[in-house]
Amino acid sequence: MQSTKAMIVGVATLLAASTTFGASNKVREDDKTLNKATTVLTEIRNAPDNGIPDSVWNKAQCVVVIPGLKKAGFIIGGEFGTGVMSCRRGSGWSAPVFMQLEKGSAGLQIGVSSTDLVLLAMNRAGVRKLLNNKVTLGGDASIAAGPVGRTASAGTDIQMTAELLSYSRSQGLFAGVDLSGGSLRPDTDRNTAMYGPTANAEAIVMGTEPVRMNAQARAFTNALGYGVRATTGMKPRY
Repeated sequence: MQSTKAMIVGVATLLAASTTFGASNKVREDDKTLNKATTVLTEIRNAPDNGIPDSVWNKAQCVVVIPGLKKAGFIIGGEFGTGVMSCRRGSGWSAPVFMQLEKGSAGLQIGVSSTDLVLLAMNRAGVRKLLNNKVTLGGDASIAAGPVGRTASAGTDIQMTAELLSYSRSQGLFAGVDLSGGSLRPDTDRNTAMYGPTANAEAIVMGTEPVRMNAQARAFTNALGYGVRATTGMKPRY
């Protein structure tokens, strides 16, 4: 009897340890994602000749950064990436939440590429759609390539009316990235690992669920606001 109890206790201990290790390992991966997103955001935003114009950036309501969006395929391929999103909250930015983007594709394609992607939600409609459980880019939410150049402005009708503007830089055998038909949604597992079992992506970025940010998350929000302190727990603007 005692041997059986000891075995049960031992198994339970191992399971608890493996769960803790798994959660800890996921948090470390999430920290890497945040660090990469901070680097990508800073480099794309500040590129001297083809960066995000200040006039566009200042109107953006939310920002999604997906570092290293992977695209690979042979005849039938797909794209997948994990990144983070933050929204303006008063004079600062919300705590970042994890998002995942995926898209299937078909046709003649051979190769592998990696694309760093920045999406800007330019109006309230775009923000609301991003905060849904799942949004189809180019379908549920209109998307266009953003204007480039630090002093440029959104000069075309498509750019001026699009709910989302995209900026990307690619390396590999594929040139550019077509996001039409892709789905973007909160990454529930990663948000739970970072903020706890009650984490709700919409509540976090809307400021109705205050959360504690670690150093990597705060570095990302600082990059969004050039050192402006990110805020949580504020009254939503949307």
